[in-house]
Amino acid sequence: MARRPQARPSTIVIKLGTSSIVHEDTHQPLLSVLSSVVETVVKLKGLGHKIVLVSSGAIGVGLKRMNIPSRPKSLSGKQALAAIGQGRLIALWDNLFGQLEQPIAQVLLTRGDISDRTRYLNAVNTFKELLSMGVVPIVNENDTVSVSEIKFGDNDTLSAITASMIHADYLFLLTDVDGLYTANPRKDPNAKQIEAVESVAAIRSQVSTTTLGSSLGTGGMETKLIAAEIATAAGVATIITSSKQPENISKIIEYHNLTVVGGSTDEHRLPQTSDTLDPNMTGARPPHTIFLASPTPMRDLKAWTSHTLHPSGSVIIDAGAHHVLSRRESGGRLLAAGVVGVIGAFASGQAVRVVVKKRKEGDSLSEETDAAALRASYAKASETRPNTPGTPKEPLSRSHSSSTLRDPGTLSKTPQHADNTPLLETAKEEITEASVVEVGRGQANYNSEQISKVKGLNSSYIPQLLGYADSEYVVENITIRVPP
Repeated sequence: MARRPQARPSTIVIKLGTSSIVHEDTHQPLLSVLSSVVETVVKLKGLGHKIVLVSSGAIGVGLKRMNIPSRPKSLSGKQALAAIGQGRLIALWDNLFGQLEQPIAQVLLTRGDISDRTRYLNAVNTFKELLSMGVVPIVNENDTVSVSEIKFGDNDTLSAITASMIHADYLFLLTDVDGLYTANPRKDPNAKQIEAVESVAAIRSQVSTTTLGSSLGTGGMETKLIAAEIATAAGVATIITSSKQPENISKIIEYHNLTVVGGSTDEHRLPQTSDTLDPNMTGARPPHTIFLASPTPMRDLKAWTSHTLHPSGSVIIDAGAHHVLSRRESGGRLLAAGVVGVIGAFASGQAVRVVVKKRKEGDSLSEETDAAALRASYAKASETRPNTPGTPKEPLSRSHSSSTLRDPGTLSKTPQHADNTPLLETAKEEITEASVVEVGRGQANYNSEQISKVKGLNSSYIPQLLGYADSEYVVENITIRVPP
């Protein structure tokens, strides 16, 4: 019989929803579930793993304390109950962990806390220090001060961002079902569990997201798919399993240690063939769905830009820029030549949506025609772009497009668009958020007004129009979520 390999120490984030912490009707704490979670966490720590717990439930505990039958609809009511319940919730966790001599720490976050790069890095350093001290951080959103603009939206998203921040190996989303199903298992007896998911985008149309969660919580299966998308893009394997059996966490980790190679955040785990495994080991698979970590996780700065910053506006790009930005060699950097326009007002350094105009019926081109047009636009950009002193020509693998490229020969007189209309002329077609679709996010190097001035131009003209040039790229750290 093959020897079981020793599990390598991992960093694990465990998210527990409100429905797993308090009873939906009586709002009484579910002590059996919580005690089982505590025992599991302590056992995992005994194996050398580092654990972060993301705990919902403050409002639910507040409802019990104030003897209020249902969750209020007003923001102030929710914030008041969160303030009442959060202290009692962390005291409950402290009491349970204290029985096993395990110290904990409370970490309350809002999106506003980590949208500033300095505060974000401070939070990361705090997590690292707590984990090095052997403490279990217990994270929750600071609902008392959160407003819609700085809310994570739900703790599934918060747990995914936390996992990304600390470069976790695993994110466990404990819920009232034991995985992702093709249909709602409560209503459809033929629903089948999906064991492994490589692409969240590809699986959305094949599964049920109609398990909407309890009346106390804010999440459901759709929010878990969003969380999985965020975490896996950052290199974190994400697992949905039942909160009624938290002891399965260690079994799931052991199972995947048997069926994969590696186990650290620095090395992508690769499947082994079944004939390399002991058949007695591969049979007992704990019920769960695993979302496989991306083999090419995004850099920390890209993850921060894409998932923690609240976008302040939109930059509209053309099809050529969309194609180029989808390639890894683009470096996630957008030149002004690929910009069609902007929506909203934003400052330099703020996060922006990267959007494309929706195609209208009847105006779509074949892929061959699109490819030919792109090649022609690159050739035109190469021929027409001047090589001004101190500004080397940029490779054509970047965002140039003939659809928005202006004629550089006339720029010194009056900046013009490709159709010879003056640069400062107001566009006849008004582009709104309703007429575009988001394909990614990035961080603006210039404000909205400045990007409007240089849209469609080669980068060598930025100093002439703006009086300075901090960067040849108008947007950087772009993550494309929707390919062309």
